[in-house]
Amino acid sequence: MPGGGAVVVAAGRGDRFGAAKQFLTLDGTRLVDRAVAACAAVADAVVVVLPAGATWDGPPVAAPVVGGATRSASVRAGLDALVALDPATEIVIVHDAARPLAGRALFDAVVAAVRDGADAAVPALPVADTIKRVEGHRVVATLDRTGLVAVQTPQAFRTAALRAAHAADGEATDDAALVEAHGGAVVWVPGSPRNFKITDPADLDRAAALLVPEPH
Repeated sequence: MPGGGAVVVAAGRGDRFGAAKQFLTLDGTRLVDRAVAACAAVADAVVVVLPAGATWDGPPVAAPVVGGATRSASVRAGLDALVALDPATEIVIVHDAARPLAGRALFDAVVAAVRDGADAAVPALPVADTIKRVEGHRVVATLDRTGLVAVQTPQAFRTAALRAAHAADGEATDDAALVEAHGGAVVWVPGSPRNFKITDPADLDRAAALLVPEPH
């Protein structure tokens, strides 16, 4: 991807998981190393964002940087490092280390959508389950799922659009939301059911099962 770089977000402390899950192994390879390798296959330079006090000992990267107190702050740290390395970077991929099964096709699809004119592109899956709003243990509303999608990473951005969206130090659960709020054009491409996020130990077991070759 000439003119492109990637930021791997791996700065979480793993409070909900009970450990810094990005450093756990899946089929002998750490989750963060899988994310870095996937990004390195498509980007000229990869910046990995780590928790404070962590030392990078994985595959070669353009730079390891320390993340911030929030996901958005961590992405900003990685983005600043990437642009400092190459101010001419045109497209930036942002990928979460907790999604170890993202395939090459997803990276290619989001990058192609940005090259076609979008400010940002995200992989997403239509919501299949009924969605309800709750207050405590009480269900207060059932939402119309028509037009709803569940968003994944990797996400691709025009570098200028992502930097502008982050300039106000905003916070969001993903970077596309900041670009959207800033008035940018965000599109989606079909995601992959395999590309789920590791949020608890059962997810790690599920991912491991998907890597087991089927018997012939």
